[in-house]
Amino acid sequence: MLAANHSYVAPDSFILNGIPGLEAFHVWISLPLCTMYAISLVGNLGLVYLIYYEESLHRPMYFFLAMLSLTDLLTCSTTLPNALFIFWFNLKEIDFSACLVQMFFVHGFTGVESGVLMLMALDRYVAICYPLRYATILTNTVIAKAGLATFLRGVLLMIPFPFLVQRLPFCQSNIISHTYCDHMSVVKLSCASIKVNVIYGLMVALLIGVFDICCITVSYTMILKAVISLSSSDARQKAFSTCTAHISAIIITYVPAFFTFFTHRFGGHTIPPSLHIIVANLYLLLPPTLNPIVYGVKTKQIRESVIKYFQGEKVTK
Repeated sequence: MLAANHSYVAPDSFILNGIPGLEAFHVWISLPLCTMYAISLVGNLGLVYLIYYEESLHRPMYFFLAMLSLTDLLTCSTTLPNALFIFWFNLKEIDFSACLVQMFFVHGFTGVESGVLMLMALDRYVAICYPLRYATILTNTVIAKAGLATFLRGVLLMIPFPFLVQRLPFCQSNIISHTYCDHMSVVKLSCASIKVNVIYGLMVALLIGVFDICCITVSYTMILKAVISLSSSDARQKAFSTCTAHISAIIITYVPAFFTFFTHRFGGHTIPPSLHIIVANLYLLLPPTLNPIVYGVKTKQIRESVIKYFQGEKVTK
């Protein structure tokens, strides 16, 4: 809306329209999403509980896994309850300020998640390439500092997003074709140039996504060289097995993330909006749902701790 002094006034609220074209199926779409959310809550809270109370899991690898579980929980909890209210009760209106807050937390937590995956790759690199120095390199102090640095990077780089959106004029529609306030979905409603927003979004993607993937790639390249040099096939298999869960987590996280990122910027006319929105929700929901299952199946210590718990043996702190 254009005020008398030629300054633009922000809208009071936005309308989150859910998945356009599939409104009749909103309730049915919500069922698998709600099921996945319930699994993610139980799985991640259970994983954090095990890591906190089980002394055998008080190791760097599992501390990083606990960070990932907490980040996953916070990420999906910022969006899915809101999506379920849209699907079940048709409550589509969201206050402008609340939309900016949700945007900040969604992008902030996804940035932190990427950083934690990078730290987990470095953890595997140290464990396999420097096994005798593993405990002395990755001390509790180092882990805490690395976790704090990753958190601050994710938060500080996302702070400009709400302010960049707040300065834009929204003089046309206030209907967002999405289930949550995503940066690009919101700025596309502006009737002014969004060049600054796009450039900053790409810069953040480089500083977080590309940087983290490069670190992960270098770590696994060094791991591969170290494993190949092992003389025993059993030792090689054991070394690789410690990485399979983390590699699965990387694939689960980054594949839908890149699909969402590139379709927003380059595939707007070729990708159906409904498909983009469904994948955007899965991008935030798949990692929290599958990571506890993958780590529970692939990691012997976690599997044994779960079995002990269900057999009635007390988990010791």
